[in-house]
This record gives sequence, structure tokens and C-alpha cells, in this order.
Amino acid sequence: MRTGKTNRFPAPFEGAVARRAGGGIAVLLAALLVSAAFAGWQQEASPYDLHRLTRIDEARAKGLDEAGRGASPADLVAIDSILHTPVVHAAPAALLGNWRCRTIKLGGMVPDIIYAWFRCRISDKDGMLVLEKLTGTQRMQGTLEPDSGESFVYLGASYVRGERPHRYSGNAASAGAPATPDDQIGLLSLLADGRARLELPYPVQESTFDVLELKR
Repeated sequence: MRTGKTNRFPAPFEGAVARRAGGGIAVLLAALLVSAAFAGWQQEASPYDLHRLTRIDEARAKGLDEAGRGASPADLVAIDSILHTPVVHAAPAALLGNWRCRTIKLGGMVPDIIYAWFRCRISDKDGMLVLEKLTGTQRMQGTLEPDSGESFVYLGASYVRGERPHRYSGNAASAGAPATPDDQIGLLSLLADGRARLELPYPVQESTFDVLELKR
């Protein structure tokens, strides 16, 4: 399966990605952090998560390949639909409100898992877009910051029903670890058919690539 057109990063970020092969991870991270323009999510994200985000195309392709080896025909149709519908420009106001949402896991321990529909919300809290998965056993919450005009970078964390929502730990990962199992980074895009998708590369646990599908 082809992965189709992918999201583009702003010019400084895109240039850093292009230099990755020649300059290594250190050069990549230096290029990300030295720019004065990086006053938002790039400073909050951990080096581990910055690296995960640069590999989003790789994670998507690997997850699709693993899903293609064992997912049911119906699951493959759903996966193809959410990952290959074209992206459109999204003003923040277009994302606000209540959504139905479901998590799709690709690769890893099993070819794929498509969960039931639950309730999500995107709201404006003190000038910051916040995405919340409000129902179901597995929940999540995080912020959305504009990336290139076609997508928003998500920094958040997962938690379990009954717990207090976890905050993204970023550079404060516990006990000196490079990452925590709860931390999430991804790209949220609005699609041409009115749905939205949040792509989460290389989750710390279970799968190779996760997608949160959102629809009104």
C-alpha cells in the first residue's frame, strides 16, 4: 500500500529532516533547537519525541506494512480511508467542538487493532487548543500547536479512566529516562471529507503507528 501525500513541516524543521542522514541525530537536534523561531512546542518536546516526529513517514510505512500482513479486508479499508484521504488547510476554529473518535493501532504485537468509537473534544483553553479523549478506558489529553498551516503538532499523554489526566512530561521525563510510556507526540490534520486524524509515530508501548480518527 502506498502511504500517499504526507504532511510538510515548516522550512527550518524540514531542512533538519533532510540533513538527518548526513549529519546524524546530534546535528538534527541542534538544527531544531538553535532557531530563534522555535519558541513553542519544539522547546517543550524531548529530544526523543522530536526524533520520533521526524520519523513519522517511516513509522506510517512500517505500520501499514505490518498491518497488511494480517489485518482483515474490512480493517484495511478503514485504515486506507483514514490515512489516504487528502489533507486540507485547517484554521483552529474548524477543529473546535465535539468529535466521535476511535483509535487504530498498526503493527507491533498484532497486525492491527481498531477500537470502538468514543467521545473526544477540541477546545480553546486560555488561547491554547487542547485535545481530549473523554470516554473509554484509555484516555488522552494534550495541546495542539500550528505546524505548517496544514497540520498541528500534538504534545500530550495517555492515562487510564479513573486517573487524573497526565501531563506531557517532555524534557522532564521521570527518573532521567528519555521517555515515559504515557508521553505522546503526533500530527493532527483536517481531511477533505470533514474528518480529522491524529498520527502518532512509534508509541512507546504495543504498536508501531497509531491513528486517532475523528469525525463529527
